[in-house]
Amino acid sequence: MASPKLYAGAKLREVRTRVSLTQKDFAAKLGVSLPYLNQMENNNRPVSTSVVLSLAKEFGLDVTELSAGDGARLVSDMREALADPVFAADMPPLADLRLVSSNAPALAHAFLDLHRAYRQTHERLASLDEALGREDARVRPSPWEEVRDFFHYCDNYIDAVDHAAENFAKVDGGNSNIRTAAISALANAGITVSFEDSDTLRRYDAETKTVHISTRAAHQSQTFQLLLQVALERQDALLEATLDLARFHTSEARAIAKIGLANYFAGAALMPYATFLEAAQSTRHDLEQLATRFGASIEQVCHRLSTLQRPGAKGVPFFFVRVDQAGTITKRHSATRLQFARFGGACPLWNVHRAFEQPGQFLRQLAETPDGVRYVSLARDVSKTGGRFGAPVRRYAIALGCEVKHAPHLVFADGLDVSADAAFEPIGISCRICERKECHQRSVPPLERQLTVDPDRRGVLPYEVG
Repeated sequence: MASPKLYAGAKLREVRTRVSLTQKDFAAKLGVSLPYLNQMENNNRPVSTSVVLSLAKEFGLDVTELSAGDGARLVSDMREALADPVFAADMPPLADLRLVSSNAPALAHAFLDLHRAYRQTHERLASLDEALGREDARVRPSPWEEVRDFFHYCDNYIDAVDHAAENFAKVDGGNSNIRTAAISALANAGITVSFEDSDTLRRYDAETKTVHISTRAAHQSQTFQLLLQVALERQDALLEATLDLARFHTSEARAIAKIGLANYFAGAALMPYATFLEAAQSTRHDLEQLATRFGASIEQVCHRLSTLQRPGAKGVPFFFVRVDQAGTITKRHSATRLQFARFGGACPLWNVHRAFEQPGQFLRQLAETPDGVRYVSLARDVSKTGGRFGAPVRRYAIALGCEVKHAPHLVFADGLDVSADAAFEPIGISCRICERKECHQRSVPPLERQLTVDPDRRGVLPYEVG
């Protein structure tokens, strides 16, 4: 099969702007004519092999960045937004959406922001009595959605914070226990650590400079919270600088994102990039071995695996998702072509939902999305107790997976017949944009298909998809 042509105009413009070169000088560096560069930057021509080599040689560019970025995410997000019934006209061709995402990403983001504002307005009107009862009923982006999209479009990898956490683990932790290193770092900052029997996982008292950690929490959670406090105390300037660059619209979003960045630091310090990447590769991504070695939970390990996208030292591109018992996605990230629904739940045919039925077990699945891409997926339930009798138990299911071409690097893919077409189960993203005609779990009709309703015939669905 011929390799697809590489169109990366936006990335070329980004590199040229970063090195402060005119088109003429940039073209000379790449060894191409000015008109040829102009055509590549406007995606009228694909990026040639010689240009890719020149980018690597002249500017040290990780060539995998050329095919990375917002493109696939933007196309997926626009398709889902356009599946909203408010758009009565036919869905624009996929080729047009790809053109917008590559040539006008800022316009695509603006469209998504506008659709999000519309949805929020619609939901407010649906509960008008509640909206009128608030002092401030202005339409503005949801802080949670804004922060989610920030990490989503950063590829869930924050380079400066990741390096800072790795440096902390290397210098402060050394060969000692990272938990001990965290307590010592806090002590050096004048902060006392107190372990107590409490429902509150972590509580910091600024007046007494004491951080209280619950003994009811799992050991991994205690360590994680200690490292989070280290981030807030010792990396405050870095976190604030990162937040300045993000330019959040509200103080609430900024506050949520700061905790998110502190969480990122904690995970990256608990599982330092280079060390964790080497361990992941040597164990063939055995989650239990990695959890034991780094003193982390299975969920923490899965989340960390999904962040291993450092330029020049990338790991296997994984997707990671967490859902609750209602099917609502509470965490999501994908370094793969698989993109999750921004609104609503995940596809019910996905094995992540079956994990609730078989607690304590890893469930494996070979799956194929409507675009023909095939994946290996591993799912498991995650229960979080309150640490005492009578405390509520929070139940989630998590899934980790990647494209099937990476199966030789995954211990959990051993024994699966990845060569058999029948072994792959059909899954989708959202019913409104799923093109499958015979799905027995379909909840609503696909927006892009004509429907036929026959009063004299009833199959799995009350209609036929054209």
